[in-house]
This record gives sequence, C-alpha cells and structure tokens, in this order.
Amino acid sequence: MKIAITGIAGRFGRLLAGLLHRNHEVVGIDRRPCRTVPKDVEVHCIDIRRKRCEAIFRQNRFDAVVHLQVLHNPRASSAEHYSFNIQGTDRVMSHCVKHGVKKLVLLSSANVYGPRPDNTQFLGEDTPLMGGERFSEIRDLVGVDMLGQSFFWKYPQVETVILRPVHIIGLVRNAPSNYLRLLRPWTLAGFDPVVQVIHENDTALAVEHALEPGIQGIFNVPGCEPAPLSQLHRLAECKPIAVPHLVAGPMLNRLFKMRLTTFPAPELDHLRYLCMVDGQRARSTLGFNPQHDLADTMAHLRLTRLLQH
Repeated sequence: MKIAITGIAGRFGRLLAGLLHRNHEVVGIDRRPCRTVPKDVEVHCIDIRRKRCEAIFRQNRFDAVVHLQVLHNPRASSAEHYSFNIQGTDRVMSHCVKHGVKKLVLLSSANVYGPRPDNTQFLGEDTPLMGGERFSEIRDLVGVDMLGQSFFWKYPQVETVILRPVHIIGLVRNAPSNYLRLLRPWTLAGFDPVVQVIHENDTALAVEHALEPGIQGIFNVPGCEPAPLSQLHRLAECKPIAVPHLVAGPMLNRLFKMRLTTFPAPELDHLRYLCMVDGQRARSTLGFNPQHDLADTMAHLRLTRLLQH
C-alpha cells in the first residue's frame, strides 16, 4: 500500500515509518523537519492545516493514512490546541474523503477515559470519554477521538480505525516515559494504583495490524500485564518521593508555572486512580498480541534513560 503518516517527525512517527517501509511505500507529512527516516521514505515539511497539504493527497492517491500529528504540549494555548488538533484532524479527514483514501488509522489514547475513583477494573471501548473533565488539556484530544467516531459513521466508504493504547513507553517524549525516566519521581502518599504500559514497538505493531483490509472500529490497546506503580518504579530503578496528595497539587501547579517541571497538576490523578482497559477486541479482531512483557518494556525504558543522558 501507499501510506501517509502525519506527524512522522516525532519519535513514534519515525519508529512507525521504519516498520512500515519494509512492506509499503511510505510518505511522511509534518510541519517539523525530519531527517532520520529510511532513505526511501518521502517527507513533506508542511502544516496539515495548510491548503498545500491537499496537493500531497491529490498527487499521491494514498491507500491509507495514519494520523499521528496531534499537539500534546500542555503549555500551548487552548486556541492553538483546538486549531491544530481539531481543525487539523478535520482537514486530514476531508482530504481522505475527497481523494479516495480507503483506510484511516487514528492514534488516540486510553487517557481519553480519564483516571477516576469510580472507574471499573477494565474499561471497554463503549465507556464514556471523561478524560477532559478534570484535565482541560485532554479535552481537544477527546474531541479528536470523537471526530474519528463521527467520521466512521458518516463516511463508511473509508475503513476507519481508532486505536486507544495505554501509556506508551520508550524513546517517545510523552508524560509516562518522561515520568519513569526520572530518578526521583513523585508518588502520592497512600496511593499505589495498578497501571498498564505498552512498549513503543508494540504500539507500532498494533498500527500495522490496523492497516489490514477489512479492519475497522475502535480498539483499546493494552500492552504488558497490569502492575502496581511501585513495581514499575522498581523495574525503572528509580527512588520515588512520597508527597501528601493534599499538598502535591498546589506544589506541582506552582512548579509548572515557574517552568521547573513539564508535568501539569491534573496528571497527578494518574498516580491515584485506575484507568485500565480491556483489550479483548484488539486480540480477537485485530489479532494483536504484544511481543514485549513488563520486564522487557521497563528494560527498554532504562536504556532510553541512558541514551538521553
């Protein structure tokens, strides 16, 4: 197939391009420069919101599009988040319809469910998306997911797949990996929630499965076996600092405003409450089974810590 990857300049985008180019023709689209991709991968440095982006779709006649380019910067304004995430995603979807793309894979996140005290043990794909209730920066990511759901029903001629992976661990610069790479991460005194993580290579494998003809729908993508946060700390070889949860929020909020941390205070909910998903549909329909267990995933995390230092 001829596959477009939006957001190819990100670390996960480059990882996915390295996997897919072995069997497919891959074209990347990103507003950021991208130099470390296989030589046979063509990259267009352009913003997905620009009119010139449509020319790329018109000229290439893609069979499939993998949409990764979603802004996750908690310091960006709500207007910038909305413009890039909601309007940008809507543009990509419009190009897919107009230029005959047969498959659209949208990488969402299990975080759209939100960590909550009333969550059941394992959340199914039909669980309400409550992630933005306490964390405003997640609202537009929930909006992107809901755009994908609307697109699925409105344009049945395009096989639409929405993937909701759990916390992705690896070289990616996301909050879970950044947190577990810390030598002295915070924990909340009295809380030790069970969490799910997934190796970045397994996430790329799930995308590859989603590209198979005939696959469509929404899929939770769990990776390793669930484990208490304290076990992840031990495997990451870090020494956590227990902070009373009543003071942790105000402290982190002040540190964030002073630009002494990249973690906004609402992310502390992930250190308190459950947000685990049921992956039965991914196993039965996608045929997806993760290749990396928890020990492998956390060993990979420790390696990325060494590489970044």
